[in-house]
Amino acid sequence: MEKSVFEKEWEIYFTQCYSNGRIRFSDLSNILQLTAGEHANAVGFGFKEMAKHNQTWVLSRIRIEIARLPKWMDHVKVKTWVQELEGARSTRNFEITVNGQIYVTATSYWAVINTVKRSSETLAISTEDFTTYPDRPATQQPFSKLDISQTVKNIDEYSVKLSDLDIVNHANNVKYLDWCMDRLPIELVLTNQIRSLEMNYLRELRYNDNVEINGDATDQGYFMTVTKQQRIHFALAIETK
Repeated sequence: MEKSVFEKEWEIYFTQCYSNGRIRFSDLSNILQLTAGEHANAVGFGFKEMAKHNQTWVLSRIRIEIARLPKWMDHVKVKTWVQELEGARSTRNFEITVNGQIYVTATSYWAVINTVKRSSETLAISTEDFTTYPDRPATQQPFSKLDISQTVKNIDEYSVKLSDLDIVNHANNVKYLDWCMDRLPIELVLTNQIRSLEMNYLRELRYNDNVEINGDATDQGYFMTVTKQQRIHFALAIETK
């Protein structure tokens, strides 16, 4: 298989699972992102190479469509490819299979930022020999810009902790999902009712930032936000079956 399409096999460990034995949604998202990182490293525009130019990839939007959640001891195969790559932007797709059966698909939108200026800029590394697949989507629907004007109710408050931070020194994006899922009705999370998750990452959060976690039921399922001083930093749309 050419290097522009990448595959990685992961085993699901019990520490990655909810009490029902199915993988946590945050760990599912993390596996996708770890696979994306390994692919980027393999083709020369991963973390270390980009750090030489004070650059990194930042996840901006992701849509995950779930037919079935992997469970403890499953060996999952994650396949990933880039649909579009231009300037400071990239669209990357994923497919998760277990024993050849598609369990999960995802599409994601990434931006290149300068880690010193904290602003978007064009990728400094040449991608001339890298093949993209503009006609190869993975999900039934593309990622979107969520309507953040939706009405939500305050559920909880939270202060960003050391364990939430990643190597770029901001709250890792999978943490936002955990904060939200922990505040949903437990039966919604544990009874395989979730058909899709769509997330928009709007602004970063730092250590000790105080945030509000908000949410409300919608016609499709549930909508949640993480806000700081009334500005939305993260939005999550959950579609239920």
